[in-house]
Amino acid sequence: MSEPASISEGIADRYATAIFEIAQENKDLDGLEASLADLSAALDASPELREVISSPILARSEQKAAMTALAQKMGLVQVMQNVLGLMAEKRRLFVLPQMIKALRAKIADHRGEVTAEVTSAKALTKAQNDKLAKTLAEKFGKNITIQASVDESIIGGLIVKVGSKMIDTSIKAKLNSLQNAMKEVG
Repeated sequence: MSEPASISEGIADRYATAIFEIAQENKDLDGLEASLADLSAALDASPELREVISSPILARSEQKAAMTALAQKMGLVQVMQNVLGLMAEKRRLFVLPQMIKALRAKIADHRGEVTAEVTSAKALTKAQNDKLAKTLAEKFGKNITIQASVDESIIGGLIVKVGSKMIDTSIKAKLNSLQNAMKEVG
């Protein structure tokens, strides 16, 4: 990991920890989670918002005004509104995506949940998703939330990442392994 990336993650984690602790004291983790979902969706949908959080040209006051107005209009929980304004004042809005990710991880950990990143060649059905979640929950002893994505290049099978563990049963990986074995022989 590069140094600037780890510095950004450190900044994001400090903000996430503070927000999480305040929301926990206020017994409003559900409200925080809803605010995170709304804010994340807004970031994904709006190139203008991504420009506001990363622009070195906008003045701190302009960023703060934009983020405060947005947070109020979206009805984000008060702690999130306050932190977005503070981040704008300190020129730290660029870590917002990492902060959202860190906050989601803290909430999931608090609830005893683990997120499994699952990549498949085609979209999983509801039954397949549920069965996979149940199997992973038995293996890891925690509730599993599946974050699914599709990558047709893996041809078939699954790539499952849970924390630092990865299980790759994709046909692409098996073909690569076979190709490497054949190179060693001949």
